[in-house]
Amino acid sequence: MIDWDSIDTVLLDMDGTLLDLHFDNFFWTEHIPREYARRNNLPEQEASDALMARISQNRGTLEWYCVDYWSEQLDLDIPALKRELKHMVRLRPHVPEFLDALRAGAREVLLVTNAHRKTLDIKMEQVDITPWFHRIVVSHELAAAKEEQAFWHALQQHHPFNPARTLLIDDTETVLEAAQTYGIAHLLTLLQPDSQRQKRIDTRFPGIHHFDEIMPGAVRSP
Repeated sequence: MIDWDSIDTVLLDMDGTLLDLHFDNFFWTEHIPREYARRNNLPEQEASDALMARISQNRGTLEWYCVDYWSEQLDLDIPALKRELKHMVRLRPHVPEFLDALRAGAREVLLVTNAHRKTLDIKMEQVDITPWFHRIVVSHELAAAKEEQAFWHALQQHHPFNPARTLLIDDTETVLEAAQTYGIAHLLTLLQPDSQRQKRIDTRFPGIHHFDEIMPGAVRSP
């Protein structure tokens, strides 16, 4: 599936790729509606329907991923509420072995995430994967979400890479489409980002279930 000898740079998403997306799905579809309903004296289903409609309007934008934005919009302390559930943050299977194998070679390995820095910090308190990466890239700090071309141009400016020799692994297909438009040649998705939901069967990009399917070897000498 992957010709590792053709790849110099590996860009890895966090939520739904390296981390189980169950935390995020549970947080936004169950924990937040329950808390919002309690604080506003609303039936939980009514609160859930209203929140999902409101949140979906911002999908794919930087605001959609911004905990400060939603804290203000919902009058809730989103980081504090996330910290209440941080015990639910889990690595997906075979992630440590995969990251070990990547760092054993000569490839540059970057974490590229739309998660807000506050969310990243909370999750790394539970499962710190940052030592495996050469660089940590947070989209908020580049002023554009990964769904936008501006993100990829900014990434190139701050951390130069050859798109033709770059692999991006991400569970969000709109992100993969944006990367493809930018020219990134090697694209891969996850078939089951949330371990508690069914495996996806209609992905538009090649997909894997777990990382043991694509373990890299060392880069061969020319």
